[in-house]
Amino acid sequence: MISRSFRVTAALMASFQAACSLSSAPSVLRVLARTVDSTKVRLVLASQSPRRREIFDLMGLEGRYEVIVSSFEETLDKGLYRDENGPARYAMDNAVEKAREVATRLASESPDARSTIVVGSDTIVDLDGNILEKPKSEAEAKAMLRSMSGRGHWVHSGVGMFKGSSEKPIVAFTESTRVRFASLSDAEIDAYVASGEPMDKAGSYGIQGLGGQLVEGIEGCYFSVMGLPMRRVSTSLCEILEGGA
Repeated sequence: MISRSFRVTAALMASFQAACSLSSAPSVLRVLARTVDSTKVRLVLASQSPRRREIFDLMGLEGRYEVIVSSFEETLDKGLYRDENGPARYAMDNAVEKAREVATRLASESPDARSTIVVGSDTIVDLDGNILEKPKSEAEAKAMLRSMSGRGHWVHSGVGMFKGSSEKPIVAFTESTRVRFASLSDAEIDAYVASGEPMDKAGSYGIQGLGGQLVEGIEGCYFSVMGLPMRRVSTSLCEILEGGA
């Protein structure tokens, strides 16, 4: 039975932060929020994900950004992403298109779009080169979880950033993390799907919630699995704000 009392311990979170290289980021921790304030930039997160808002808040940006949900429908042809790096590119391209839609919309509405930075992101699970997004049904969620049981998979979080009215992203990248699942019983899978948590998550699980109990280990950035690679987003924003990008 999946426990509903799962919490990330301080020690475990410290290991997640180390995996994201946060321990080597004192200048970022000091500079980002202060620079956002001093430059009076309009910072926009083009996502409705509560996990990404939480990560922005953890970066010290609470009250310093606004959320404008992208209307991009994620209709990219997966058939064009069947090569070895295809799933990672797919996540990045989706993120770029999400941010582009919002940036273009804001540029048409505001004469002062130069001071606007739009951040878009997309997260997918990559199992043997197959792209797993949000499940369309409980049956599909169970099938995804069974396919990952006792195995490793990749989680790719793509990020795209636009500044002002630029037609090209000023930043575009994918952060990839290796995740290893425990061997799951049918009872565990049924209980987890019954909780409802998998239904709005890529790959049918959320590492920051009940789904964290399915995970034996990760190699890479925990926050990227959660939905936004904190370290790389933070450093990229600093570079943009300080004129380095």
